[in-house]
Amino acid sequence: MSLIVAKFGGTSVADIPAIENAADKIAREAAAGHGIAVVVSAMAGVTNQLIEYCQDVSSLYDAREYDAIVSSGEQVTAGLMAIALQKRGLVARSWMGWQIPLCTTDTHAKARIERIDTDELKSQMSCGEIAVVAGFQGIATDNRITTLGRGGSDTTAVALAAALGAERCDIYTDVEGVYTTDPRIAPKARMLPKISYEEMLEMASVGAKVLQTRSVEMAMKERVAVQVLSSFGNAIGSELPGTLLVDEREVMEKHVVNGITYSRDDAKVTLRKLPDIPGIAARIFGPLSDAGINVDVIVQNISPDSHVTDITFTVPEGDLTKALDVLNKTVAGIDDKIETVYSTDVVKISVIGIGMRSHTGVAQTMFQTLSEKGINIQLISTSEIKISVLIHKDYLELAVRSLHTAYGLDEEVEG
Repeated sequence: MSLIVAKFGGTSVADIPAIENAADKIAREAAAGHGIAVVVSAMAGVTNQLIEYCQDVSSLYDAREYDAIVSSGEQVTAGLMAIALQKRGLVARSWMGWQIPLCTTDTHAKARIERIDTDELKSQMSCGEIAVVAGFQGIATDNRITTLGRGGSDTTAVALAAALGAERCDIYTDVEGVYTTDPRIAPKARMLPKISYEEMLEMASVGAKVLQTRSVEMAMKERVAVQVLSSFGNAIGSELPGTLLVDEREVMEKHVVNGITYSRDDAKVTLRKLPDIPGIAARIFGPLSDAGINVDVIVQNISPDSHVTDITFTVPEGDLTKALDVLNKTVAGIDDKIETVYSTDVVKISVIGIGMRSHTGVAQTMFQTLSEKGINIQLISTSEIKISVLIHKDYLELAVRSLHTAYGLDEEVEG
């Protein structure tokens, strides 16, 4: 008997009819002879509401109590899903993270999975029981509930699939699969039947909302077969209607670039008149790292007199206030002439494709296309299979559509 892990996101369990629909899909997989573990998110909007409750009580809330509160959304969904499956004549029960247990680090609100003890889970599933697991949550060494960060149910699902040795991990969401770009912006965007782990990891890290970055990292490390598909169509995962994450050698793609992604969630910060001395970057970015703030694109300039420098970088917009507070304290101890300038009127556009490794001119195409549209580039960042630029937010849609066309992604791919 093959084992499948099926994960249903918030929109896929948004209300009772949606949960019933998901239960129908699970029942069909069970009827096909598969063993099944189901991972569920909170119902759409519930986590946001729970976070608001925390903020309404106190802006400086205890992160441990925050985790206890926001993890309750998944608990409700897991119980409802188990009841829906039982109504269909299936043996099912809900599992909270602490019951498995799914063991994590002690970093509340952003915990990382360390191990999953699956002995009891496997024992119950071997008797034909369907395990309905609350995603997004685990338990720390101090016996407190932890959460894995937004989108953490994806990571729960992939980690569980790896721990159980599942044949496949199906991620049911509100889209049919992974597209070459956002079809709401570029109507000619195509769904990709396959995408490499590396490409998906880059897409997730620079704005694609389909999968959480850490879930893709884990899938790539553990070589978990992951499929992204829609929970709203009639097909089930075993009918393979979605996008499969695979090894690079399995991708027979004709385009150098496979996707155009964007992120509206970045803020640009510039520190001016920094002393140009050894160790200045470490003194700036060390405290940001200690505060748990992720810094992305970084550019450093040297002024003509070579005594001062400017550093520009991006941080998640949600962390901007915290980042500015950390920076103000840091630069106060360096030089009172340092100026801090920031902007949230930016978006990050990225082109991604494993074909970049063996083709030249990819960056030139991007820069030329944006130039022809009168779009100014503020920052540039590159990796082996990705080029990202920061531009003004007003040009987002024009940039995405133009680049999608420039790289030939509007064309239909045969075969």
